Amino acid sequence: MTNELFILMKQELLVTVILFIILFLKLGSREWKTESLLNLVNVLLLLQVAAGFFWNRNGELFGGMYRTNELLSFEKNILSLGTLIISLQSYNWLRTHKHASEFYLLLLSSLLGMFLLISSNHLLLFYLALELSTIPLAALVNFDLERKQSSEAAFKMIISSAFSSGLLLFGISLLYGATGNLNLSTLPGLLQGKPLELFAFVLILAGFGFKISAVPFHLWTADVYEGAPVPVTSYLSVISKGAVLFAFVSILYNTFGGLGNSWYNMLFLLSVATMLIGNLFALRQQNIKRFLAFSSVAQVGFILIGISGQSLEGSASLIYFVMVYLFSNLAAFGVIGVVSAATGKETINDYKGFYKTNPLLSWILALGLFSLAGIPPTAGFFGKFFLLMAGAAKGNYLLLVIAALNMVISLYYYLRIIKAMFMDANEEPIETIQLKWSPRLALMLCVGGILITGLFSGAYHYIYSLLVLYS
Repeated sequence: MTNELFILMKQELLVTVILFIILFLKLGSREWKTESLLNLVNVLLLLQVAAGFFWNRNGELFGGMYRTNELLSFEKNILSLGTLIISLQSYNWLRTHKHASEFYLLLLSSLLGMFLLISSNHLLLFYLALELSTIPLAALVNFDLERKQSSEAAFKMIISSAFSSGLLLFGISLLYGATGNLNLSTLPGLLQGKPLELFAFVLILAGFGFKISAVPFHLWTADVYEGAPVPVTSYLSVISKGAVLFAFVSILYNTFGGLGNSWYNMLFLLSVATMLIGNLFALRQQNIKRFLAFSSVAQVGFILIGISGQSLEGSASLIYFVMVYLFSNLAAFGVIGVVSAATGKETINDYKGFYKTNPLLSWILALGLFSLAGIPPTAGFFGKFFLLMAGAAKGNYLLLVIAALNMVISLYYYLRIIKAMFMDANEEPIETIQLKWSPRLALMLCVGGILITGLFSGAYHYIYSLLVLYS
């Protein structure tokens, strides 16, 4: 039993070991230099990512409350890789920060919760894992203690998270009252589409809506993204959202699949509203972090289209898109983080003439934005293509037309930043920034990910093969 525990929970245990190593170093008598600590943590995270691709087995633990297989391990590997990239990108910011250890303790505690969230096969473990993944994030948002805006953002996130958790827990309670069961594997056979069950599902959907920033549950997103440090904003935008989406599509398809005719219309309305509001509000943003916040809201609208297809293609397109979105968004946030750490500048106007002083960073940011906009041959184009094709399985061509129009709108505001960097003049452009090896490596990983996953189709086929195997 012990050997089985070590193998099946390998990824969770590795994160826990790293947490304890950082904690012991923090409490030890010898004070480590910040740069040495950052290098050590990055090496440990790299080993954790590498170990995630080996010795993966299928099985269940704790009476079926925890489950794992190759597909779930792959989803965790995506999150682990994203966390490593964010850690590498944070080097310039953290090496001058006096609380680097605390940053990693909170970050990895949240990641541990997300791993448990993905493997949850019981709604009680699911809820506890969701709270473990969310509460440390509120502290991370307020990590710049001297900034009033950071404290305000953390307060808004705590209030929003508490409200969404309350809705989710109320929905779970009603579901238990209607079925007498919380096991995600046995619930499908007990659901009959009764009004109480549908109401419980609406509450659970609302709880997920807050976590993924779907309209009208998105109101916290822009303020939190703007107030948080750039690495934390990156983590919220990619890792946190990706983990919740993985759990959402699994519960939606496997547990509530029998109610598909009821929740399809809900997803239709949510996707249209999310795309439209996200794009329209992104048009008028001047702060680049708020801009990317509304961009991420709009991206969720496209994701919901793919999920609405209720097929293996829908699940595959979601996982593939999250992987693509990770590389694209972290390329953009990586450049923004480097600039913010060096100059403190975070508005779009600050990037006028950026190409003249920082050509490499300009091209990396442009590539990330092109991928987010869905311009071929970047990976973002194929990510949106697969999502729309999965959504088209329902034959709702009105939804595809609305998505196409929203893609045109998004193209405009992404190109606005590229125009500022390459074409607009600036009397006081951002000075030339010298990249350390760590953020440079992280940005190169993002560029490689955008190009490789876009030009080679093996990733999508691999994900689809895993879904066929474990569906």
